Amino acid sequence: MLYLWIKALHIFFVMAWMAGVFYLPRIFVNLAMETDKNTTARLLLMARKLYRFSMWLSVFAVLFGAALIYMAYGAHMPGWLHAKLTLVVLVIGYHHMCGGILKRFERGENQRSHKWFRVFNELPVFAMLAIVLLVVVKPF
Repeated sequence: MLYLWIKALHIFFVMAWMAGVFYLPRIFVNLAMETDKNTTARLLLMARKLYRFSMWLSVFAVLFGAALIYMAYGAHMPGWLHAKLTLVVLVIGYHHMCGGILKRFERGENQRSHKWFRVFNELPVFAMLAIVLLVVVKPF
């Protein structure tokens, strides 16, 4: 029964974290297009708060995920789980990269266009699709 509670919490925190990961680069799109200082300041405030909040969500998602792995597999993880964890590490790196981009926006040093951020925004969607397919299908 404990396993199911941990699994439910893991799913919840992953969903909440990914909402932040999906939306933060969307704010970057708007920041890259914006010229009004008041609007820029508001978008930066939103981005800062979202980044901090989603970072905490990621911590809980990873902790509950680690507990699930320990309970279900111990040290003998199947191949699909290794692939999933690799993708999770890449999503964590992407999220940290968003933090670096946010700092560049705060310093007024962004050099990328809104079109670049539109493409950048889609990357975690593909990672999440692959993660879900690996978890559900368990192809290897």
